[in-house]
Amino acid sequence: MMMTMASIRWPWWAARRGQVEMTASRDQNIGRTPHIPVLLRPLLAACAPVRGLWLDGTFGAGGYTRGLLEAGADCVIGVDRDPLALQMAQAWAGEYGDRLRLVAGNFSELDAHAGALLDGVVLDLGVSSMQIDQPERGFSFQKDGPLDMRMSQSGESAADLVNTASEARLADILYHFGEERASRRIARAIVEARSPDPITTTLRLADIISKCLPRPKPGQSHPATRSFQALRIAVNEEFTELVQGLVAAERALKPGGLLAVVTFHSLEDRVVKRFFQQAAGEEPNANRYAPVKENTTARFELVTRKAIGPDDVELAENPRARSAKLRVARRTAAPAKDVDAGTLDAPDLPQSQSKKAQTQKGQR
Repeated sequence: MMMTMASIRWPWWAARRGQVEMTASRDQNIGRTPHIPVLLRPLLAACAPVRGLWLDGTFGAGGYTRGLLEAGADCVIGVDRDPLALQMAQAWAGEYGDRLRLVAGNFSELDAHAGALLDGVVLDLGVSSMQIDQPERGFSFQKDGPLDMRMSQSGESAADLVNTASEARLADILYHFGEERASRRIARAIVEARSPDPITTTLRLADIISKCLPRPKPGQSHPATRSFQALRIAVNEEFTELVQGLVAAERALKPGGLLAVVTFHSLEDRVVKRFFQQAAGEEPNANRYAPVKENTTARFELVTRKAIGPDDVELAENPRARSAKLRVARRTAAPAKDVDAGTLDAPDLPQSQSKKAQTQKGQR
């Protein structure tokens, strides 16, 4: 849904359950929080010269959008499923006039949001600093808050998931989406803790998880980090969104258009890397004894042969950039094609895989 800055009409989910009050006075202090877009300098360098129509599929606090506009983009379409992100943008978006258009929606449907072929797409995956720094959003265990984690502020929350999912499903989520080796132990502890009193706050959940794991050594991450990541991914269906977003970007880009993706953990980066390799016709054979794969027409050309990480200057400015990786590819004139998430090693839950097999069997 396209919108002007003077008057934004929100979809029904924006006001659901009273989660968000869209008033000019709400959370004004949040808009003043410094936001540093990760890997912006190398992204702009890899995409230079920046021009034409771009789409920022993860608008957030608008850091990439501003960077693209200042670098020379004629127009940027900012897409975000978080109602508060677009509400906050009203404080500054007017500076760019009709060069900036905002859309409430998911980047998995970015080709529909664009309405025209694009010169570039930027995706900054994961949760934004803006969301992490708001305890009431429930993404972080640094401060106590409701166990929410919904980027769109609608649908099933992390509290709903933690208090209703079976022990087996919780263990699968923690293992497959968080690579948590103690997933079964943590899932068992969650189920035992929720029976007398539902788990509704971030610090209580973090405490339950921490008691299942050894005390971290200096420099190691908090014991609940992997579990919180896994629950956030499950609540927001992030891998489904990612795969569909990459395919949508391929459909939306004109020949020569650029796709730049910033990831923050190995599971995301693996999916993006495999997508670019396959689309560029450079996917290596997993087994040297397997038949050689037929040459396919490249739909993308790799701009960055390897992922780009933050340099020392950026790490000093923004320690949260330490795990970030940037990959960029250029669209060719070859027709777009659909991609099977399984070929990209996108993590999936065993139950989902079983349902997929049954669906495929029924279609034969």
